[in-house]
Amino acid sequence: MDWTWYLFRFDGRINRALLWQALLIVALLAALLGIIGQVIGILEGATSFKFKVNLDFDFGLDDLFRLVDPRAYRLPASADRASLILKVLGISPFLWIYLATAIKRLHDRDRSGWWMVPFFVVPGLFSQFSDLLPESNWVLPLSWAASILWLWGFVEMFVVPGSVGNNRFGPDPLAETEDGSASSSAKSWDQQSELDLVPPSASPPGGMHVKRSA
Repeated sequence: MDWTWYLFRFDGRINRALLWQALLIVALLAALLGIIGQVIGILEGATSFKFKVNLDFDFGLDDLFRLVDPRAYRLPASADRASLILKVLGISPFLWIYLATAIKRLHDRDRSGWWMVPFFVVPGLFSQFSDLLPESNWVLPLSWAASILWLWGFVEMFVVPGSVGNNRFGPDPLAETEDGSASSSAKSWDQQSELDLVPPSASPPGGMHVKRSA
């Protein structure tokens, strides 16, 4: 598999398994960055070691929406600078991997990449700023709408199988895998058949003779 295309390009299609795999890759990378930050904090005597791996279905990009929230810039004086720097460095590649794999997965569902706006951007912004909204009855429908959009996006990208056969974004990734396996099996069977069909002797069976003309 072309890993550069898989993790960083936006064309083509991928199936559910590859999106789950990308989620696991990002979770492990985020855990690695967290461990590095904690080690730096331990060396500075500021923190103790705690290991955890979070499987966030938005690839742990909640901090991306904090960038547009002015309250996020009011950091306490005791903020962990090492973890903050590593987190900022990790947001860009994680966001790119998330968008590249999620958009290819939407292509597998025969949907445009612009569906990321209702599936990802709208619920994320609502979650970030929901505490600023007044406690009113009209806010409840907005909360339900954001939750439904997030659940719909989760089902579309992580649960439902892709469209069968070719679509406007490319060939079916599962069909390519199955065809490759079938061709390999057929090739292997043909070679074995050729070996099996070789006669043990080139001479005709006993009692059989070629009649020569006078």
